[in-house]
Amino acid sequence: MDLLTSLLDSYSWQQWSVLFACAFLIGMGKAGIKGLGMFVVPLMAATFGGKPSVGLVLPMLSMADVFAVNYYSRHAEWAYIKRLLPAAVLGVGVAIVVGQLVADSSFTGLIAVIIIGSLALLLLQENASFSKMLSGHWLGGAVFGAMGGFATMIGNAAGPIMAVYLLSTRIPKNAFIGTAAWFFLLINLFKIPFHIWVWQTINWHSFLADLIALPAILLGVFTGIRLVRLIPETAFRYFVIGITFIICIKILWGLSA
Repeated sequence: MDLLTSLLDSYSWQQWSVLFACAFLIGMGKAGIKGLGMFVVPLMAATFGGKPSVGLVLPMLSMADVFAVNYYSRHAEWAYIKRLLPAAVLGVGVAIVVGQLVADSSFTGLIAVIIIGSLALLLLQENASFSKMLSGHWLGGAVFGAMGGFATMIGNAAGPIMAVYLLSTRIPKNAFIGTAAWFFLLINLFKIPFHIWVWQTINWHSFLADLIALPAILLGVFTGIRLVRLIPETAFRYFVIGITFIICIKILWGLSA
């Protein structure tokens, strides 16, 4: 009881409000309303600080990944996951080293570079020949896997990068969601030990806070699953492109403010 009281008192009501709101958005994002989870990146960083926010968000993402995988598992396209994963692990390794060398304030700059690249790729992938090159060649998977691994370790910001690659494959809506769910579950679980013992951004205090936010994650997943059912295939594709573009602009605007 004393531990719970201490935990509740360690954050202000504004911080708890942000944590629960972000938990809900993460749940919706993992259930298929792609892009919503990206609001979490700048909001959590502004509320809790750069590195601390990354460690706070990661367990919530992993919890939501479990529920998303459980629901969309049968739709996953494992050929794309296998193509992305080795390079993503390498990208995580590079990000761990970079994260040790840069100050907390530099995290936002790194995220800005990642988002700018994502915006350019988002526009390019609508070109049929470029899109075919991305999905049909192992090099496309390797490049996007490495970028995704780096971005997800630095700021849990790989959503737009993976959206660009998976949209280029033209796979159906549920396959898109299932493939992304499995990829992020595996890479997020891989990242956790490094956050605990290398960066030390995850501890019992932060993990208990994430557990308190679990009901909001579940509510977000439940809401997201039902909304995805209402969105037709073509509308879903343009929804992902549109929401990703808007959120990238929002992040860049916040960094320049």
